[in-house]
Amino acid sequence: MSQDRLIKLSCAKCKHTNYWSEKNKKKVERKIELKKFCKWCKKRTPHKESKK
Repeated sequence: MSQDRLIKLSCAKCKHTNYWSEKNKKKVERKIELKKFCKWCKKRTPHKESKK
């Protein structure tokens, strides 16, 4: 994994960083938002891209 392509995904409700992912920053300019399972909220919540 390249360091410049690595992004953090944080829960939109509790703000915990739960996942790390990769994205092509040349093709995708907008911030990524995915529904993932949060182990602190104990349910599927939207996870948004956040700063490193």
